Amino acid sequence: MSHTHSHDHDHHGHHHDHHGHAHHSHDPAAPHPAQAAPWSILRMTVAARLAAAVAVSAGLWGIVWLAMR
Repeated sequence: MSHTHSHDHDHHGHHHDHHGHAHHSHDPAAPHPAQAAPWSILRMTVAARLAAAVAVSAGLWGIVWLAMR
């Protein structure tokens, strides 16, 4: 069995406009264009990463401590 019909036609007479969402400007077969990340852990210094890890760990331990009370 082969799948031979095209999916370019409009199914059941309604238009697929996704209810007002912005339309894409790139080709449907192409991937989304790259976008600059506003924040990245890879751009942080080692000291900043370590400080962030300690802060997250302290916060999680605080949740554990509150749950054990």
